[in-house]
Amino acid sequence: MKKETKTLRIDELGAVFAAHKNIYLFDYTKMKVSQATALRKRLRAQGAALKVVKNRLALRALAESVPSSLRPAFRKPTAIAYTSADPIALAKTVKEFAASTKAIALKGGLVEGIYFAPERFDEIVKLAPRADLLAKVAVMMAAPLQKLLRTLQAPLSQTGALLGQLKDKRSKETTA
Repeated sequence: MKKETKTLRIDELGAVFAAHKNIYLFDYTKMKVSQATALRKRLRAQGAALKVVKNRLALRALAESVPSSLRPAFRKPTAIAYTSADPIALAKTVKEFAASTKAIALKGGLVEGIYFAPERFDEIVKLAPRADLLAKVAVMMAAPLQKLLRTLQAPLSQTGALLGQLKDKRSKETTA
């Protein structure tokens, strides 16, 4: 490979590592071309991508912001799946593909810029999707406000009922 091509590839990989905080590395030696195409289609459908990389070029492209614990994963043939969207959906897609084809082996990765070992991959797959987690946080944040609103409304509703009873009592007194 010519030096200009290498520099171009290093720049491309550097841009991928800088732009995406959700990256999964895996060994693809058993994967056939048809399987790689199928995986790429699945990933593209959810806004993710797959790239086969040369380890030496990828190591040169790694920025200082990427954890150094990711560097040892760049041994043997390496492919990266990356997204800037939902890391959990990407993990589930990669896990389903790995389980159905037995063609890839996870080496590690980054989730929101934090390194995780391949042993912890199942923990990420078991998490709820990002939208569900954000919805749960929103509900938990809104619950105290709803309780406060109900507390503030209670005396007003009771005052209305008391005024209604007082009106009934006075109307009975005036007719008697």
